[in-house]
Amino acid sequence: MTLDLSLYLVTDAASAASAGHDVVDVVTAAVAGGVTAVQIREKDASARAFLETVERIAAVTPPEVAVFVNDRIDVFLAARDRGARVAGVHVGQSDLPAGAVRALVGAHAYVGLSAATVAELDIVRAAPVVDYVGIGAVHPTLTKADAPPALGIDGFAHLAELSPVPAVAIGGIQSIDLAPLRAAGAAGAAVVSAICAASDPREAARILRAAWEGRA
Repeated sequence: MTLDLSLYLVTDAASAASAGHDVVDVVTAAVAGGVTAVQIREKDASARAFLETVERIAAVTPPEVAVFVNDRIDVFLAARDRGARVAGVHVGQSDLPAGAVRALVGAHAYVGLSAATVAELDIVRAAPVVDYVGIGAVHPTLTKADAPPALGIDGFAHLAELSPVPAVAIGGIQSIDLAPLRAAGAAGAAVVSAICAASDPREAARILRAAWEGRA
């Protein structure tokens, strides 16, 4: 699989439900609109419920779209063992160290890591075991309670330049941000509310896709 991180959906079941959608339906619509990678984030779900959601989403997602499991290495391993098409995991700074994650998931899984400071990127440079970093928050966001202070576009650009691996921007991103972020060196942009909370997730993804490609 060629990893395309350009329009990266991070799921939020609560936002989807508030907009009247099932999270699996949101993913299906978003992929049809142009999403190229999906990270399944279920902070409040039990391990079994999380696994069921991962399997449902993996079943409806085309092979060219990478499906990542957020934080839970055990859920990723269980889903993979049960035959679900999952590409990898994305972990944060307070989760297992990236080297330990790599040892658990193996060389053929993708590993993403959140980073918000120069020091956190220094660790990535010292031990290059991740495939990409998620840098943010670009803007203040309400979808992640422990989000670090906002970096802005310039702050993102500074960190992306230091990153030894592709950098995906995250945090309160809207379509207006995509062209500046791409110009700032982003390999992609991760969105949550802009799609999950939209009344029409497919149209929301289509607008974001067009903005990323400079067609809007």
